Amino acid sequence: MSSIRKVIVSTLLVSFSRFICAQTIVVKNYTLPANESTIAPAVASVDAQNSNSTAELFEGETLQLTDAVIANLTELELSNITLFTFQDDSSLNETLSRRALPGLCKTYPDDPFWPFRTTWKIFDLLLGGALIETVPYAASCYNTFADYNSTKCDFITKNWINASIYHTEDPTSINAVLFQGSTCMPPALMPAQNGCTVGGYPAYAVKIRNVAQIQLAVNFARNLNLRLVIKNTGHDFSAKSVGMGALSIWTHNLKQIKFFQNYQQGHYRGPAFKLGTGVQAFEAYEAARKYGVTVVGGEGRTVGVMGGFLLGGGHSPLSSLYGMAADQVLSMEVVTSDGRFVTASETSHPDLFWALRGGGGSTFGVVTSIVVKAYPKIKVTTMTYVLATGATVTAEQFWAALRAFFDGFITYTDAGNYEYFRISKTGDGQFFSDMGPWFAPGMNKTELETLVAPLFAKFRALGVEVNPAYAEYDDFYDAWYASFPVEPWGSNAIRQASRLFPKSNWQDAAKLNATFDAIKSVVEEGGYIVAFNIAAAPKTGYPDNAVNPAWRNTVMHAIMATLWNASNSEADIKAASDKLTFDWMKRWRDVSPGAGAYMSEGDYIEPDSSQAFFGNKYPKLYRLKQWYDPFGVFYAHTAVGSEDWKMSEMILGNLPSQNSRLCRA
Repeated sequence: MSSIRKVIVSTLLVSFSRFICAQTIVVKNYTLPANESTIAPAVASVDAQNSNSTAELFEGETLQLTDAVIANLTELELSNITLFTFQDDSSLNETLSRRALPGLCKTYPDDPFWPFRTTWKIFDLLLGGALIETVPYAASCYNTFADYNSTKCDFITKNWINASIYHTEDPTSINAVLFQGSTCMPPALMPAQNGCTVGGYPAYAVKIRNVAQIQLAVNFARNLNLRLVIKNTGHDFSAKSVGMGALSIWTHNLKQIKFFQNYQQGHYRGPAFKLGTGVQAFEAYEAARKYGVTVVGGEGRTVGVMGGFLLGGGHSPLSSLYGMAADQVLSMEVVTSDGRFVTASETSHPDLFWALRGGGGSTFGVVTSIVVKAYPKIKVTTMTYVLATGATVTAEQFWAALRAFFDGFITYTDAGNYEYFRISKTGDGQFFSDMGPWFAPGMNKTELETLVAPLFAKFRALGVEVNPAYAEYDDFYDAWYASFPVEPWGSNAIRQASRLFPKSNWQDAAKLNATFDAIKSVVEEGGYIVAFNIAAAPKTGYPDNAVNPAWRNTVMHAIMATLWNASNSEADIKAASDKLTFDWMKRWRDVSPGAGAYMSEGDYIEPDSSQAFFGNKYPKLYRLKQWYDPFGVFYAHTAVGSEDWKMSEMILGNLPSQNSRLCRA
């Protein structure tokens, strides 16, 4: 520690006298060092019957930090025990007035109140050995962490882009590495990189196995004003689960699953699952197949469907039939910013329950488990085809055929279908689009062929022939597994943005022309499009929750991407990045005024992000954010309340860097 820091610390200890370096405990008037032999994990087993949970708590949820545990450690005079106590509401207003000062930043290394290593050690003891000091996923490619291993580096390099299953098993690795600062990439993917540093990754992560560990982490971060992040799998496009100097709550290992054949809650009667928030799509779908039912989740295999996916809304191949993933929620267990563990449901903290269903992850609390509806086993037919320019298809024919497909979007979603397709430019005047797949839940092959017959008749009239390949499945799992491979991950040479195009644009010829032209123009200029013909307003209705209202009016969710070579000049990369936000995306916004975008797959610097990602739900969400998290314990880029904060540095001049300080705006 620097001499300056020592002076500052000694001054501040007048008002925070228990924040000391030496760690001790007093037993029978004897002062003993606090270590593995004298300190047990700070956890108590709580009777599940005392909970107001709508479904029996998982074992890890019964292991909690309680006032009695804190009182015992206080009586034993454990050094710095005040750092782990629950929120003190008696001094709430005074603390808020200090914490809300403009320019005040979170606590970082070399700041006066950054914990000593001995304090981190005590934290780890109380956690039961769950604290992980960050070593970046690609560190084995360098000597920085004394971890160089050429074999491991080769494996990581080969699987960096195409195997998210390995990244999700790492406590800090994420998809959106550009905003982390790209501080530890495999050399083959970033030749100009000179070494490996933690950069925008969190400084420490807690491998969560029980509620007490979450409570300790939340209290520790709140009491020291540390930046706190939450990581499940790290798929989010906006790097919400990283931050320089942060403490991370890693929920990936909360994988318990329980099935209820006849679950009863409120007006609901039927099958349901209680799922830990670490459960990934493939695990949820495997469980549903085992019990002969269907659940709503995403198409990505490794996505944590009970984490940020669901909390942000969660679109699905089943959305046109059943709505968003957030619409399926019956109750949640959550640790709030004061460190308390509560149930959120229609009858317990109903306002929090409303906000958590679509209002975004890493915002209102740390969810440990969710009870969701299940549906009967459902048959699915899929269809794939390729539409491309070539010897027999001109660019004009290509676009005319694609437009014929667009014309039927309302018809297809009204039938409960979901189409996942891509559009790209492959050369001068050359274009490619693959349907991968057309997903028709509840339909057999004959029914799907009947639905698409008018479309293929239009193709033939245009002189375009495609070769559709159909497949019938008895259940959702088999159709999903055959249709959706593991998606690309972890490139720092890409930026994405998205738009939810409203159904009304298809009900007005001029608006549809403008919409299609806006899509076409981006592709013609080199943009890569991944799009979904999807609706999220099922005929059976949907609950009142915080899901972006734009989802209820859409028939197309479209993602655009701009890509560059890692060796390009910074000026060229900035030009590509700026074009995405301020040119291409402006065209899409201009043809869909008042619509919105999906926050989990949105533009990192989406203009007016509160409107785009939350619509008219935002004022209520912001009020609830201030109520449930008055200190700003939970922060995530573009999340509710994020406008109250700013990063101290930028990437390419206008992209907030997670490898910098988070400060009050």
